[in-house]
Amino acid sequence: MTEEDRPDDDVVSRLTLEQKASLTSGSDFWHTQPVEDAGIASIMMADGPTGLRKQAGEPGLSMGLSSSVPATCFPTATSLGSSWDTDLVERVAAAIAREARAEGVSVVLAPGVNIKRSPLCGRNFEYLSEDPHLSGELGLAFVRGLQSEGVGASVKHFAANNAETDRMRVSADVDERTLHEIYLAAFERVVTAGDPWTVMASYNRINGTYATENAWLLREVLRDTWGFEGVVVSDWGAVHDRAAALRGGTDLAMPPFGDDDAVVDAVRSGSLDEQVLDESVRRVLALVERAHAAAPADRGDPDHDDAASADDHLTHHELAREAATAGAVLLKNERVGGVPVLPIADAGSILVVGELARTPRYQGSGSSRVNPTRVDVPLDALREAAGTELAFEPGYTLDGTPEEDRTLRAAAVEAAHGDRVVVCFLGLPDSYESEGYDRTHLDLPPAQQELVQELASANPRVVVVLANGGIVTPVAWSREVPALLEMWLGGQAAGSAAADILLGRAEPTGRLAETIPFRLEDTPAYLDFPGHLGHSRYGEGVFVGYRYYDVRRVPPAYAFGHGLGYTTFAQGDLSVEVSGEGDDVRATVSVTVTNTGARRGTEIVQVYVSDLDAPVARPERELKGFARVTLDPTASERVTVELDARAFAYWHPTLRRWVVEPGTFIVSIGASSADLRRSVTVTVGGTEIRTPLSAESTLAEWSDDPVGGPLLAKAFGGTEDEPTAAGQAMAAQVPLSAFAGLAGFPRATVDALVAQVGSGGADAPSRGEGTARADEADEPTGRPVEALGDPGATP
Repeated sequence: MTEEDRPDDDVVSRLTLEQKASLTSGSDFWHTQPVEDAGIASIMMADGPTGLRKQAGEPGLSMGLSSSVPATCFPTATSLGSSWDTDLVERVAAAIAREARAEGVSVVLAPGVNIKRSPLCGRNFEYLSEDPHLSGELGLAFVRGLQSEGVGASVKHFAANNAETDRMRVSADVDERTLHEIYLAAFERVVTAGDPWTVMASYNRINGTYATENAWLLREVLRDTWGFEGVVVSDWGAVHDRAAALRGGTDLAMPPFGDDDAVVDAVRSGSLDEQVLDESVRRVLALVERAHAAAPADRGDPDHDDAASADDHLTHHELAREAATAGAVLLKNERVGGVPVLPIADAGSILVVGELARTPRYQGSGSSRVNPTRVDVPLDALREAAGTELAFEPGYTLDGTPEEDRTLRAAAVEAAHGDRVVVCFLGLPDSYESEGYDRTHLDLPPAQQELVQELASANPRVVVVLANGGIVTPVAWSREVPALLEMWLGGQAAGSAAADILLGRAEPTGRLAETIPFRLEDTPAYLDFPGHLGHSRYGEGVFVGYRYYDVRRVPPAYAFGHGLGYTTFAQGDLSVEVSGEGDDVRATVSVTVTNTGARRGTEIVQVYVSDLDAPVARPERELKGFARVTLDPTASERVTVELDARAFAYWHPTLRRWVVEPGTFIVSIGASSADLRRSVTVTVGGTEIRTPLSAESTLAEWSDDPVGGPLLAKAFGGTEDEPTAAGQAMAAQVPLSAFAGLAGFPRATVDALVAQVGSGGADAPSRGEGTARADEADEPTGRPVEALGDPGATP
């Protein structure tokens, strides 16, 4: 926010208390509150992130397609996340913003950067990845795209909103390190680098406190630490107490919640500082000014057609087609008869199977549901591309009618015999995943599983094309299927994109943004998701997604980052140059990528960092950078990825800040988290971390500290007794206060020692100094400190 965006304090001072209270709540379901007497206009917000969902007619909550204006339905976040393409995501968001501006919408409620903690989350199709770095970079690109066109973003849902079950009440119980490293990191990246106009506070509680009332989250972290100056808007219906929400840091309650008397009464009673209210009013006014400054000059002109033009919609449809192709992941492509099944050389030999080819599912259900400008049907697109009337068998029903399913399956299997290629469209029906509830399993409908297994028995050339928002486990049916193409919920142009890929007119360039497990039981949050009795315990800590599979040695069906194309690549000649230290450390990672196949194609270089000697449990490797490169056959390119200090840092749970400790790290590059091609070991200069010592610190922690160790030895001395190794190990875990009590030392000795270490070690107490002991006649008893090793040794 610039100085020009901030409203004049005189504007706020001229408002009555009642007017100020009204500005912190909406005027209706989608608009902010105007104050006509003060010349303050309102602005409109609308749903995203798949495309613009602006409701037509009376404001209110409606999920029906007929209730919203036509707009381009782009691929869902699952598909965009799988593109690993920041430029593409920025262009998609800019297109959404252009349609929003044409409809008079100032803020689009997007992007969603929540982490895919569990594949069962019913809203995973709206989220980008299981990895915070990838989510952060793509979320930042989305914000830049929206705001480059003068439409504000609303980064959501802040924070730890990772399930739909009991979402308006559940407490996400998460330790602070896990929050910062996993669930806040993407938000931090977007906020600090993207200056989003708004951040949306989520429904859920975080460690017992509603996100909309959570001052630690909204004030200490978001504003004081990250420097956010925009508006914190509530998720729709997430405010329970207007005054508490304002105190906690929520500026704007949406939609209108009760009346404004609660805010006025709280100010007059002194339970809400009027200055806190004024701060929120200033931010809301700044948002309104920002939005109107960015609005088209001819908006509202009766001679100007505000609606997006047909040419815009055509251009955006082609962009949606490009995006669907970029996010498609070719999971499997085996050879049959000596050649890969895909791309299909003889289009006329195709048998299309699956009701989803005729009745496609291309977007999710809930508040992000878009009324598309058109829909490319896969069956029609394949027939048009092939130039012939391809045979089709529905194979199953979408509503799961058993008798009809059996009849349709038998007909499809009979038609599959012969030399033709069977392209089978499978996926999840609308009822399987949606905002508002979570999934209970990761399987395709039973009728679809039975169909594909019987097709594979009848024909060796079966290609499965999937349409789903959340992942599905392919194990039960995929072993005999030679080719598997994951199209996700690819938006209104997904049908044409699928035809392009199947026939080789385009290459699938997507890579998995989340791990696909063999079994639900293998997933990190299996025991704790979605929660119990109002609480969801994040017991897996930082080990989310591939981090968990790596450390537990649990092989996935398809690893994070995996994806095939129609050519092959080599990654070699890796170099890593490190400069600076601590918070200023930087690393330049360079690798030569060569297209070793016969077709032009795209490789995504993934950079992972491993910490070999951390004092906290860290993942075996973490994604810290990536780059896309497109090359012709035999061509090579030197690809460079820059890493900053955060690539080597962890959140210190005691110091409560990011730290980079000196030590050895491994920097690896590869094609997935399980396919690392090259690694380099580097030494990073960091800051020596001294964890604050207290009476509750163990003897080992005191002994290992460069200041505390000598002080400990001087204060307590030792004897000639030599304990066993077991005794040493046991003594090392004893807190200083307990040791002093057992050994007969007064508490004053402990307090003096803690005070001395806090001052850097000056005037350390010793056995012979009265300042360290209350009673000189008392002799130490118990095991000697020296038995723990050299107390003066530094780590």
